[in-house]
Amino acid sequence: MKHLTFAALLLAATSGTALAQASSTPAVAPKETNPAAPVAGANSFTEAQAKERIEKAGFTAVTGLKKDANGIWQATATKSGMPATVMLDFQGNVASK
Repeated sequence: MKHLTFAALLLAATSGTALAQASSTPAVAPKETNPAAPVAGANSFTEAQAKERIEKAGFTAVTGLKKDANGIWQATATKSGMPATVMLDFQGNVASK
């Protein structure tokens, strides 16, 4: 009986340690976009999705939106009152010039 009690206590004491070791920290997604943007590649964004992403990046008056041969959406838009050529690549990176 003493052995059974000792075994139960030993099991209870070590199970808490095992549970504490089982937790892991979730991966954190980087906030930065690719500095080499726009990156050529097969783009699966629809025209409406591309316009929405460009607008979420702070651009307004998005016009002339077209996907080029490299899979990059390009348009003319305005940001902070200044006209710009804006591009959206397959990774979701928005760049302007």
